[in-house]
Order: sequence, then structure tokens, then C-alpha cells
Amino acid sequence: MGGMSRSKRGVSPQPLIAVRDVLRSTRWYCSLLGLQPLGESVEDTHGNVYNRLFLDEQLVLQLHAWEDEEHPNLMDENDSQHGHGVLLWFAVEDFDAVVARARKLKAEVVEEPHVNAAARHHEMWLRDPDGYLVVVASPDGEARV
Repeated sequence: MGGMSRSKRGVSPQPLIAVRDVLRSTRWYCSLLGLQPLGESVEDTHGNVYNRLFLDEQLVLQLHAWEDEEHPNLMDENDSQHGHGVLLWFAVEDFDAVVARARKLKAEVVEEPHVNAAARHHEMWLRDPDGYLVVVASPDGEARV
């Protein structure tokens, strides 16, 4: 899985978050969202420093360990609240299956599954192992309001 598909419009979001344990976060996101890691297995990380998570050939999320490799903004883990003001938002085709996987992971639920009337879709808000706020949402317009 070395390739990455490109957006037809020339822009492809590739968020990267700093985490305490790349391997644990790789397992969590792969389990929740049905993603595949860059390597041959979940354990195949860059020395538990970095991993890239894909759906098919599309890069969905990058994970990087705090304090490793001295990258700007990935140092001083305790300097601020992680992800304050940022939501990791994932539109998913199989909302009910993702909710079931979140329950199996015993993920911290911030908001139970509900209908967002403005977007007319279902949402569930969670915290990942590092405390980042994660939202999974069904396709826009799928929920009847």
C-alpha cells in the first residue's frame, strides 16, 4: 500500500495528529474506521514514531509520536490541550457498523448517536485514546428530519 490517490481538483486533506502511542492509535483508528496502515500490518510502524492510515488507496489520517524527530508543533506534549478547537470528522458510509465498532472498542462517548438536523445525517462524537474529539457521521441528507 505505497500509493496515494490524488484529488481530481488537486487538493487532498491529509491531517496529522500527535499521539502518545502510534501503535495503539493505529489499532484504534483502524478498528473504528476500517482503515489499513501503510505497512503490511498494524504493527509495521516507523519505529512507533509515525504511521499513515488509508481507506483503499486514499490517505485518511497520519499519526506521529510526540517529541520524536523534533518536528515543529510536535514537541512539548504537555504545553497545551490536544486538539482544542479541532474535530477529527469522518464521513462514513456504514454509520451503524462504525457505531458498533466504537462500542466494541469501549470508546469514550461524548455524544451518543443522534440526527444533526442541519446536515440531515447521523453523528456520534467520541474521544480517541489521546483525548482528540472524533466525530463519525453518515452521508449528508441520509437522515429524515
